Amino acid sequence: MMKINYPIKFEPILKDKIWGGEKLKTLFNKKSTRNDIGESWEVSDVDGNVSVVTNGDLKGQTLQEILSLYKDKLVGKNVYKNFGDNFPLLIKFIDAKEALSIQVHPNDNLAKERHNSFGKTEMWYVMQAEDKGDLIVGFNKDSSKEEYVEHLESKKLLEILNQEKVKKGDVYFIPTGRIHAIGAGVLLAEIQQTSDVTYRIYDWGRVDNEGNSRELHTELALDAIDYSSQKKYTTEYKTETNKSTPVVDCNYFTTNLLTVNGSVNVDNNDKDSFVIYMCVDGEVVINYNDSKQERLVKGETILIPASLKGFQIVSSENSKLLEVYIKN
Repeated sequence: MMKINYPIKFEPILKDKIWGGEKLKTLFNKKSTRNDIGESWEVSDVDGNVSVVTNGDLKGQTLQEILSLYKDKLVGKNVYKNFGDNFPLLIKFIDAKEALSIQVHPNDNLAKERHNSFGKTEMWYVMQAEDKGDLIVGFNKDSSKEEYVEHLESKKLLEILNQEKVKKGDVYFIPTGRIHAIGAGVLLAEIQQTSDVTYRIYDWGRVDNEGNSRELHTELALDAIDYSSQKKYTTEYKTETNKSTPVVDCNYFTTNLLTVNGSVNVDNNDKDSFVIYMCVDGEVVINYNDSKQERLVKGETILIPASLKGFQIVSSENSKLLEVYIKN
């Protein structure tokens, strides 16, 4: 089988949302005539929303087509063994002009049993936050199903949830079961398991143009929620120029932050996985196969196939990339 040996770009899949805004268009140059774009799905294998290649020899083919053709050459032997012709991650940029609904995701077991799906563990990297930009993550003290239901029914849920002001560079890891909501004025990168299973708990009393409320999943959520609280919800990490530094490492994905100033030679012989780069600041050029190049600017994403082991990343400014892959 031929190798697949160049960095792959995909057409963003844009999602209009009741809470979406214009930043994905104005800041990241995503093409849309709408002014309520909430999400840009950058790499997706979700049914009905499969990414299409925009560059190189594979242009016009879908992620599913190239995965079924190239198999472990695209994703790595171990990833292919575990997931077969299903791509394991969903990669997004999210612009919350208004607050998102308060929600929770079920774990793998619940999701399999109820929806024949994977659960949804995810992480957020904040790219921009307005002055009032905040989010909800977890409880502010240990709670219980009974206390939760009582607060939900009396419309006082916010009293027991943890709200935090956020700033650029903040990272939040959201395991399944943790209640969360992105607040108004926050723009972020999201990395998650391939799953579109979300239980909506509370939607601020919003209605659509026809006056309809969005569906809530109150009963389903009860068994999915982790009612314990954490001392700290943000993820601490250090940065070092021209070196990948660990940010999040879980069973489902590993994310590093790579700050590039000058050039970085990347050797992925130690990885049995694809690598995804999300540009969250500045712009870089990826040099590969001797003289070929691919440019990546803020708000863009690229997939490096598992079979492309060596390349160089160059930037003339302090550009920042999220580097995402799956460990063995």
